[in-house]
Amino acid sequence: MIGLTGTSRLLRALADETRLRILHLLAQEELSGTDLMEILNMGQSRVSTHLALLKEVGLVQDRKAGRRIFYSVAPGPAAGFWEGVASENASAPEFEADTAGLRALRERNRSERRAYFDRVAASFGEELLPGRTWEGLARALLQLAPRARYADLGIGDGLLTLMLAEVATQVTAVDLSAEMLGQLEKRAKSKGIANIEYVEGDIEDLPLADGSHDVVVASQALHHARTPARCLAEAKRVLVRGGRLLVIDLLAHTEEWVREKLEHLHLGFTEPGLEELVRQAGFEKVRVARVARDPQPPHFMTLVATAVKP
Repeated sequence: MIGLTGTSRLLRALADETRLRILHLLAQEELSGTDLMEILNMGQSRVSTHLALLKEVGLVQDRKAGRRIFYSVAPGPAAGFWEGVASENASAPEFEADTAGLRALRERNRSERRAYFDRVAASFGEELLPGRTWEGLARALLQLAPRARYADLGIGDGLLTLMLAEVATQVTAVDLSAEMLGQLEKRAKSKGIANIEYVEGDIEDLPLADGSHDVVVASQALHHARTPARCLAEAKRVLVRGGRLLVIDLLAHTEEWVREKLEHLHLGFTEPGLEELVRQAGFEKVRVARVARDPQPPHFMTLVATAVKP
């Protein structure tokens, strides 16, 4: 129960077009104040004032990531008020315009991530990358013995993709960067590997058919996803029934420099947090374990998660 006073405050909070537009956007995706300023074409103080009021009445929650704060619709009884308003105004022109702005923002973010990986594609294999250890890769691959159809999401330097190709009937290499895929194709041809399909696409919106793969691998890719849950949901979609998921990523850490230098959107994952993400995506038989620790400072720890599509 919210109570009469709380209900009155909620109704006052909802009696503003800008706040309704903010809630409509946050219901679709977690966004920062800067994102909202861009989409709504409003100044910082105005957006901040509206967010503070929405947070005060329990409609919005925030999450700090480095120097940025992200906002989303808060769960709970207060959200029920907003959902009723949203359903009655789903086709409002203001909402449609804001959704178009959100799509433009997503595309710009994708373009920026693509530009980074295009820029470093040729030398990516020489970079010191958090969590990329031969021990971690090898131990993870031991769990992937069957000859099957694999999808490798976010190929990075392509080392794992090439290793998968040695045990797979077919590997679909998916990456946002055409340059990354091109570098992988060159290396595969030099090794005489011909069972890799190269697909340019977003790991959160896979251009792959439903039930088209037996195993989906996301190696050091989930921390690049704006919304990891979307990536995992897409992985489940493209898997056959009984198909297997393998996630290799970093244990939660505090190395903020990876955000700007390596385009990490998340500073790793806790073991319970990663397990919950995989379960919420609809997988069963979920197992999460630490498999390796980088020998060099800052000693990133590698996590491996495995699961099965029901």
